[in-house]
Amino acid sequence: MVNTLWQQDYDRMAKKKVTAVFDIGKTNKKFFLFDENYDEVHREYRQFENKFDNENHPCENLEELRIWLKGIFETITSLDEFDVQALNFSTYGASLVHLDEHGSPLLPMYNYTKPLPEEVTKRFFAKYGPKKKLLATTGADNAGLLNSGMQLFWLKYFKPEVFEKIKVSLHLPQYISYVFTGIPVSEYTSLGCHTLLWDYQKRDYHDWVYQEGFHNMLAPLVPSETSINMNYNGKRIKVGVGIHDSSAALLPYIKGAKEKFVLVSTGTWSIAFNPFVEGHLSERDVENGCINYMRINGKPVMASRIFLGNEYKLQVDFLNKHFETEKDRHKKVKFDFNTFFEINKDFVHLFKWKSFSVENMPEETTIPYDTFEHAYHHLMMELTLIQVKFIKKVMDERVIDNLYIDGGFSDNDIYVKLLAHYMRNAKVMTTDSALGSSIGAVIAISDQQLNTKFLRKNYALKKHVPFVIK
Repeated sequence: MVNTLWQQDYDRMAKKKVTAVFDIGKTNKKFFLFDENYDEVHREYRQFENKFDNENHPCENLEELRIWLKGIFETITSLDEFDVQALNFSTYGASLVHLDEHGSPLLPMYNYTKPLPEEVTKRFFAKYGPKKKLLATTGADNAGLLNSGMQLFWLKYFKPEVFEKIKVSLHLPQYISYVFTGIPVSEYTSLGCHTLLWDYQKRDYHDWVYQEGFHNMLAPLVPSETSINMNYNGKRIKVGVGIHDSSAALLPYIKGAKEKFVLVSTGTWSIAFNPFVEGHLSERDVENGCINYMRINGKPVMASRIFLGNEYKLQVDFLNKHFETEKDRHKKVKFDFNTFFEINKDFVHLFKWKSFSVENMPEETTIPYDTFEHAYHHLMMELTLIQVKFIKKVMDERVIDNLYIDGGFSDNDIYVKLLAHYMRNAKVMTTDSALGSSIGAVIAISDQQLNTKFLRKNYALKKHVPFVIK
């Protein structure tokens, strides 16, 4: 018996100690293992076909996702190569899973892109307005199902027959944790992400949540660093409660940066985060399109967001058709100063946007160029100028002059050079952090402190200087 126990301990010591993370995006479902130095040692990717809710809108296939989660973790814990010490979860937000009395999903996980009837929001703000004051207090914008609190209001008053059957409602990161622990909890970063549920001034659920009784159907609230010790297939594993992916992506910078900063996380949405703003959102901030996300310690993060990556894709598709070029042509275009100078000297706005409206936008798109490269440079100039406006909404240049850029646009040569040019009073740095939200989930459950070289080592930090116009 003693020899057997000794052999088990020896075998475990010989394995590589890792933290496992499920990083669940709307398109890609990812699984990673990270060693004690935050280096990735294993990864797996999956995509699932959407299901459709009862009104024929696409939604997440929760059952297929659950089977994949359990199956992949079962496999990885059975391998001789790894000793899984901890497990955590990073997922997209603004999404609720409603469980019945048996702990099973009762409804589809409604997609936050699903349009709400106008009557729902009109009735809500008529009851709990003034609108601007409520939005400022909750750090949210009026964004339909992107406000998960609005979903609860919609279900209560417009689908009462199913609402009455809901035992508990979990945000997606906490539902994924629940799949493994069977313990339903709520967590700060998911509640603080433009949900309308959280009052940033009193640091509690907003009064309207209590008036509607929704606090009774939201699981007990725990800190983001909370973990639950589980015995999984005979192995003791620390299981986290999950974290909102934007807050997770921000966490390595908060823990690893020496000075204050603004982070611009680029992808389908381009979001500028300022985690160092003192005070709360004003009604003027709300008018400017600013919202709050949340740090794991409950403090607000002032943010502005624009559907920049989505617009970029639509406009590149348009240019490909216009010039009859291959779809990846844009990836080969590098910044050319002469092209920039030629466009800049008589600059006019050419593009009509499909995802948003801005000042100086023409009624129709016109392309006065003979080459894809010239038109693409002009597109990037217009998009980057829009990006700059959204950065400046949250950036106090008297206090903060460090600007980190991560995500898809950090690899776009024209975007980066233009941003360094237009933001020449800031120190612009790009980072290679495709794993940012995953590493953030590891940090949230880890007891380790980050050293001052973390960003430079793990994120390939690179500084960019503005070009000189002669």
